[in-house]
Amino acid sequence: MLLASISIIVGLIFLVWSADRFVEGAAASAHHAGLSPLLIGMVIVGFGTSAPEMVVSAIAASEGNVDLSLGNALGSNIVNIGLIIGITALIAPIVVKSTIVKKELPILLGVVLLCGALLFDNTLSTLDALLLLSGFALFIVWSISSGKRHANDALNIEFSEETNHHKMGLPKAVFWLVAGLILLIISSRALVWGAVEVASTLGVSDLIIGLTIVAIGTSLPELATSFLAARKGEHDIAIGNVVGSNIFNILAVIGIAAVISPATLISSTLFTRDWLIMLIFTIALTIMAIGIGRQGRINRLEGSLLLVAYIAYNSYLVVGA
Repeated sequence: MLLASISIIVGLIFLVWSADRFVEGAAASAHHAGLSPLLIGMVIVGFGTSAPEMVVSAIAASEGNVDLSLGNALGSNIVNIGLIIGITALIAPIVVKSTIVKKELPILLGVVLLCGALLFDNTLSTLDALLLLSGFALFIVWSISSGKRHANDALNIEFSEETNHHKMGLPKAVFWLVAGLILLIISSRALVWGAVEVASTLGVSDLIIGLTIVAIGTSLPELATSFLAARKGEHDIAIGNVVGSNIFNILAVIGIAAVISPATLISSTLFTRDWLIMLIFTIALTIMAIGIGRQGRINRLEGSLLLVAYIAYNSYLVVGA
C-alpha cells in the first residue's frame, strides 16, 4: 500500500513535468517546421495536453483495466469543465471571442452524445473504436482547415503571442519531444500500477480510481495551461484548451483504449452516472461560452457553480466508494 501510494505520487509529479516538456518540445518542433501558431495551439498543444490521458488509458487497457481507462477519459472531461474552468473563471471571468472556439463547442456536444450512444449497451467494440478514431481524424482535418480560414481569429492572436514568448532551438526541441514522451510513458506506467494496487487494497473499483485520482492527475497539464492563460488575459486559450482536450479525450483516448482492449462488459454506472454528468457539464459550458443572446462569457458566479457541482459529484463518488 505504501509503495503503491508513493508510485502514484511520483508518477503524477513526473507525469505533469514530462507532459510539459513534451508539449514545449512538440510546439517548438512544429514552429521550426513552419506550422502557424494557430495550428500549433489547436493541434500540437491540444494533442500534447491530452497525451497523459492517452498514455495512461492505453497502458490500463493493455493490462485489462478497461474501467480505469474509461473512467480516466470521462473523469478528465468532468475535471476539465468543473474544476479547471471553474477555478479559471474565479481567477478572471472568461470572455469568449474566438469564432473557432464557438464552433468547437457544438462539436464537443455532438461528440459527447456519440460517446453516450456507444456506451448505452455497456460495451465498446472494435467497430466503435474505429468510429471514434475516424471522428478524431476528421476533427484534426477540420482543425487544420479552420486554422487556415480564420487567420485573424482571436485565438490565433493569442497563440502568436505565446509562440513568440517561447522560442527553443530545433535540437533542444527534438530532444524534449523524445525525452518527454519516454518519461511520459514511464510515469504513466507507475501511476497505473499504483492506482490499481490502491484500488485493490481499499476494495474500491478501478472505475472510481480512474474518475478521481487518475483523472485529476492526467488533467493537471490542462489546469496549468488554462490557469496561466487566464492570468495573462488569454481567455480564448484558457477555454479552447479545455474544449479541444475534451474532444481529444473522447475520440482519441477512448478510441485507442477500445482498439487495444474492446470492452464486452463495462460498468453500467459509467453511462447512467458518469456520462450523464459529463453531458450536463458540457451543456452548461456550451450555453455559458456561446452566450445565447449575449456575449459569450463565464463569470465568477458561473465558475463557482461549476466548481461546487464538481465537488458535489466527487463527494458522491467518495462516499459511495
